[in-house]
Amino acid sequence: MESQVRGGTRWKRFAVVMVPSVAATACIGVALAQGALAASFSVSGQQFKVTADTLHGKGFAQYGAVDSGYTLDGKKAARPVAVSSFTDASITNMCQSVVTPVPILGNITLRLEAGGEGHDAVEAHNLYIDVEDLKADATFHNIDIGVAAKDMTQGPGMKGNGEQANPFGFAQQAESADLTGVQQTAWATTAGTFKLSGLHMSLKKGDGKGIECY
Repeated sequence: MESQVRGGTRWKRFAVVMVPSVAATACIGVALAQGALAASFSVSGQQFKVTADTLHGKGFAQYGAVDSGYTLDGKKAARPVAVSSFTDASITNMCQSVVTPVPILGNITLRLEAGGEGHDAVEAHNLYIDVEDLKADATFHNIDIGVAAKDMTQGPGMKGNGEQANPFGFAQQAESADLTGVQQTAWATTAGTFKLSGLHMSLKKGDGKGIECY
């Protein structure tokens, strides 16, 4: 029987293509859990949500920048973000979710969880998070507010890789930071290494509370 066509897509053929992609994603997830790969999560055209019970970071720095990306229909887009960076970070009960609209099926949520009860904390080195919104209780140790971005001495330095940031713009830094009850929306996360103990990846139909991280 001819593959069913909806909106120009042959869905049986689409499924055949997606199966090895999901398998490859699972292999990458295992490698990340073992700390074997550098990590870069960037969802083109979409925000994603992140929660954590606690985040303890050493070498904290934050500055303003503009992310260059695309919308879901392929148009170029520029988004203002606050880049939060840590030389080293330890994160407990981390959750990351992103919602993708799929023709016929509706919204599908990809959810990653790690560092939960019974597992070691998630560990990251040279971590950058491009944040649009953040809620948390935070304590900063030896904080320096109002330093120029180019003069930061804490954190892993400015990210680069096409990021648009003013080296003379406002920045703040601290020797360390402790955040609890973290809820944030972000456009990208990158890290030199990202070890996810107890990694669990799932796909769920729908979105909202109980399906996304929050």
